[in-house]
Amino acid sequence: MAVKVLGISASPRIEGNSDLLLRQALAGAESAGAQTEYIRLCELNIAPCTECNSCYKTGKCSIEDDYQMLSSKMLQADRLIFATPIFFMTVCAQAKILIDRCQCLWAHKYVLKQPLITAGRDRRAMVIAVGGTKSKKMFDSIRLTMKYYLDVLDMHYTANLFVNKIDSPGRIKQHPSAMSEAFRLGKELVSAAAPPEEPINVELT
Repeated sequence: MAVKVLGISASPRIEGNSDLLLRQALAGAESAGAQTEYIRLCELNIAPCTECNSCYKTGKCSIEDDYQMLSSKMLQADRLIFATPIFFMTVCAQAKILIDRCQCLWAHKYVLKQPLITAGRDRRAMVIAVGGTKSKKMFDSIRLTMKYYLDVLDMHYTANLFVNKIDSPGRIKQHPSAMSEAFRLGKELVSAAAPPEEPINVELT
């Protein structure tokens, strides 16, 4: 059975730099025989978390919108590739809204002590982030946020592709190695070999 890879693009730009890298990573996964699906958050209706805490009793979010559909896809996927531009040294608003809504999954797992997925499944994730400044510190927040987000999803945090000093739309196409690295990491994500204990970090300038 083909490995199912879900790609989530948080970019507000159509074919923004992080979005283009995500598409390339999905192409790499497809080249390894994976079944891929691409989702653009800006095309979905996902409201912010209201902190009503009803999920502490039910394990489910009380807000009915496109989150339920996406949550199901995230839990069904064998691999996840999450791509975001960096705004003010962290994930963009579209990404943060989705991550915050996963509080219900946290409650399901850690408050109600109920499993989210079948035990023993091999689930892995890769993170893509692109920022416009020269500072490498902007990736620190991304690592920490994604670490806890992926923990809630029961996914092994396998790899990062971080690129800085890229701002104008489509500029990533001119980067000498970013596109090829996205393809390579997407392909390797599908591998059945044992994942690394710590995420592979590819940082490009």
